[in-house]
Amino acid sequence: MMKFRFRRQGADPQREKLKQELFAFHKTVEHGFPNQPSALAFDPELRIMAIGTRSGAVRIYGAPGVEFTGLHHDAATVAQMHFLPGQGRLLTLLDDNSLHLWEIVPHNGCAHLEEMLSFQLPSRPVFDGTSTPPSLSRVTVVLLVADGNRAALGTEGGSVFFLNMDTLTLLEGQTLAPDEVLRSLPDDYRCGKALGPVESLQGHLQDPSKILIGYSRGLLVIWSQTAHCVERVFLGNQQLESLCWERSGSTVVSSHSDGSYAIWPADSGSSLVLQPTAATMPYGPFPCKAINKILWRSCESGGHFIIFSGGMPRASYGDRHCVSVLQAETLVTLDFTSRVIDFFTVHSTRPEDEFDDPQALAVLLEEELVVLDLQTPGWPAVPAPYLAPLHSSAITCSAHVANVPAKLWARLVSSGEQQSPQPTSSTSSWPITGGQNLAQEPSQRGLLLTGHEDGTVRFWDASGVALRPLYKLSTAALFQTDCEHADSLAQAAEDDWPPFRKVGCFDPYSDDPRLGVQKVALCKYTARMVVAGTAGQVLVLELSDVPAEQAVSVASMDLLQDREGFTWKGHDQLSPSTGPLPWPVGFQPQVLVQCLPPAAITAVTLHTEWGLVAFGTSHGFGLFDYQRKSPVLARCTLHPNDSLAMEGPLSRVKSLKKSLRQSFRRIRKSRVSGKKRAVNTSSKLQEANAQLAEQACPHDVEVTPVQRRIEPRSADDSLSGVVRCLYFADTFLRDAVHHGPTLWAGTNSGSVFAYAMEVPAAATGSEKRPERAIEAVLGKEVQLMHRAPVVAITVLDGRGRPLPEPYEASRDLAQAPDMQGGHAVLIASEEQFKVFTLPKVSAKTKFKLTAHEGCRVRKVALATFASVACEDYAETCLACLTNLGDVHVFSVPGLRPQVHYSCIRKEDISGIASCVFTRHGQGFYLISPSEFERFSLSARNITEPLCSLDIRWPRDTTCDSYRLQESPKLSQANGTPGIILAPRSCDGSPSPARSKGAGDTMEPSEATLSPISMDSATSADTTLDTTGDVTMEDVKDFLGSSEEPQKNLRNVAQDEAHACTILIR
Repeated sequence: MMKFRFRRQGADPQREKLKQELFAFHKTVEHGFPNQPSALAFDPELRIMAIGTRSGAVRIYGAPGVEFTGLHHDAATVAQMHFLPGQGRLLTLLDDNSLHLWEIVPHNGCAHLEEMLSFQLPSRPVFDGTSTPPSLSRVTVVLLVADGNRAALGTEGGSVFFLNMDTLTLLEGQTLAPDEVLRSLPDDYRCGKALGPVESLQGHLQDPSKILIGYSRGLLVIWSQTAHCVERVFLGNQQLESLCWERSGSTVVSSHSDGSYAIWPADSGSSLVLQPTAATMPYGPFPCKAINKILWRSCESGGHFIIFSGGMPRASYGDRHCVSVLQAETLVTLDFTSRVIDFFTVHSTRPEDEFDDPQALAVLLEEELVVLDLQTPGWPAVPAPYLAPLHSSAITCSAHVANVPAKLWARLVSSGEQQSPQPTSSTSSWPITGGQNLAQEPSQRGLLLTGHEDGTVRFWDASGVALRPLYKLSTAALFQTDCEHADSLAQAAEDDWPPFRKVGCFDPYSDDPRLGVQKVALCKYTARMVVAGTAGQVLVLELSDVPAEQAVSVASMDLLQDREGFTWKGHDQLSPSTGPLPWPVGFQPQVLVQCLPPAAITAVTLHTEWGLVAFGTSHGFGLFDYQRKSPVLARCTLHPNDSLAMEGPLSRVKSLKKSLRQSFRRIRKSRVSGKKRAVNTSSKLQEANAQLAEQACPHDVEVTPVQRRIEPRSADDSLSGVVRCLYFADTFLRDAVHHGPTLWAGTNSGSVFAYAMEVPAAATGSEKRPERAIEAVLGKEVQLMHRAPVVAITVLDGRGRPLPEPYEASRDLAQAPDMQGGHAVLIASEEQFKVFTLPKVSAKTKFKLTAHEGCRVRKVALATFASVACEDYAETCLACLTNLGDVHVFSVPGLRPQVHYSCIRKEDISGIASCVFTRHGQGFYLISPSEFERFSLSARNITEPLCSLDIRWPRDTTCDSYRLQESPKLSQANGTPGIILAPRSCDGSPSPARSKGAGDTMEPSEATLSPISMDSATSADTTLDTTGDVTMEDVKDFLGSSEEPQKNLRNVAQDEAHACTILIR
């Protein structure tokens, strides 16, 4: 009789409720430096800074933890940004000639950055024969007039238009056309030439009615808005780049395309100024590049600041990215490694103050943000508490350490402070301090470790919203490289002119690609870590609070085990430095293990309680006793056809003939296997049974989905010997009575090796074990049927929980594992999860992810999910990321699907490869070379911005009628979802840039509004539904947004002229 398995109708409501209390998907915050920045703005009253990007994203920063994110509907480059001081409003100009007004507004007890108005300017003149105003042309510069409710727009055609900021509409009758300016010029200067585009607009701090206008031709004009006439004209002949109006209004500074700047008197009696009082080319006399921007800042102590970008000698230093700071006789040329986007100074802007007295200089570069303290001699750099360039050297690997002990945390912080000590005379701190972080102190400290191409490992404080750098470990000093020669050359060039000073930490170039860090592992209880690199180097390091000078023990392990027929054709190993070496405070190397052949390390694990480190390459794996500094085990995993494993990732001698031969061999095998399957009678019987099941099955009952046919992988495939994972466990391997230390290794061909080890026990109260050799014997060997690569291995105790980390149980830091019941081992391959009983290694439970979902496993981790309803209830589940960018969560050890979320775009291969899960249901992945996206799978453990911003300005009720109406558009800024409201144009109709027809209205599907329903008994064979990036909170805001206009209108009268405290959740 045929038996069919049917899914039980309906879902267990109790389990569904519990899943909603345990699991919820959120993309919470973006860590790092914005990718491809294009614009910068600063609000001197609120002390907040905004950065715009080429993708249309808007990021606002204040004090650490104060962050706002927005995204323009069109992915256009943000060309300019301007804050309305003290109002929490931001005007952005995109390269598509559109203006957008953003505001930080309250919403449902919280607040967010919202686009309030938009205005699209025509890009070409309109010639229709009617009397129309002059063409707006392309906007080249924007100036917010000091009274705060108007903006001046300089255009490519030379006209200046004025915009009402409350309604974002043009003000009629106030346009300044080029002809009006030309009438004020002498005839010999006019001579038929156009003024060119408006290059700069500057306002007078004392008299808002005056505007300084600079044209590309070099002409400068002071325009009076009250008298509607030209007050003063400066006849410049050099192409203009930028302008700056000195605080008192008596001096104007202009910079030009030939690398010079000029100082003009603005308080002279004559309305026509023919020559500047001073003109200089700082880096002349040879041809120089243009000075793109210039600032003049006065000081009470005397000696004003002149700060400008560019102006370098074209022939010799034309490729340098520089900002020069000049005060009296002191000139410093700040030399950066990436292009200068913009800069500003933090100084006094109160009208009653007589001097600027700049405190700090902030320079936005293409790859980092640098802040200098201008009040301390030498103008040192101020360490950034956030916005650190994660990609100062390319990230090659990452790892997360949760629940870091307070003692280790303090030691890491102290080591980092000694790496970059601040001058004792420095009184300046981070100047961007707007807002207040209201988030509670994190309950546990989290470390994010990133390995880099230059051989460094950086430690980041990942406990909160701001990713703060703590400490940097460098391994390059242990090896002989060419960096010493480069340093000597740089030192020799320091005395030359111009007076260059290297600033910033972005350095994308590596001295040697073999230094690249491939794997890191840290024991948080003993402060020991392992750093493994590209050339087969494995470093065991220990944290020290005092500097030391010592030699490092070097050992080598041959993983080929004298196997014949294999010749390494890849890169050579790194040469270690000889003799005692000085090591600063921090992690200091104890042992260097060199794998032979020197292939890149693919897996590493550390067990400090046993004093062992295991590592794997594409050739095999080794076990090393770092306490006795002696090898324990070496196992070669190569197949006879693994020729590519001998060429290495940096090899340039791969044989085209070999690769073609292997390709044709695989094609021939697949054809032969296909013919064999065609005549297989058992497969015909299975097809007949499937057809019969479809006819006999009732249509109203959902059946178990048909599994995809998975082709077994050939054992002859290249790189089948790559070791993918290593794992230490104290479990039952030899028999069901005696447990002991074991080592598990999984390979690319689906092989699992389990070794039983004899480790001498340490004496009571001592961490060191006796000096006796450790023995390892092969206990089990498992070959998975389809030869899918083994991604992870974990042993579960008698209660189905993962074993604790080293020292957790012995120090009563975690619950001791159950050694009475039977243990099991969970083996995760790229195609399925399978639980085997121990010590018999018989299959117990499995879930075929590839057969059900058509995807492959890329990342796997065990995480603890705490309930939001009950503080004492938590479940340990298996989280996995697939090659399609989906995240699945399964119960352990039952392997029943719980939830399924779409997390990363399947095209984002680097993002999927960089994903790291945490122990508490969160994760990180790279959305750009410089940014980590943080997400949470836990309904309780969420790290997101929660802050306040004190905004004091009278809010006008007329503005609300022009706000964007609640026509929600789900959007995503660099991967972070949020609700951005569709704008309305200035006449109140839907904006053509954002409005869509009725057919384009987005309606949330049922799968979006509810979590996946899974039957707890039979869901292991059930296909998972797909949900999008939308969280439940976003959907609730989406459905409740229709009530917001009425609420806002009722509350406007009460909020007028009062301070509004804004919370961001």
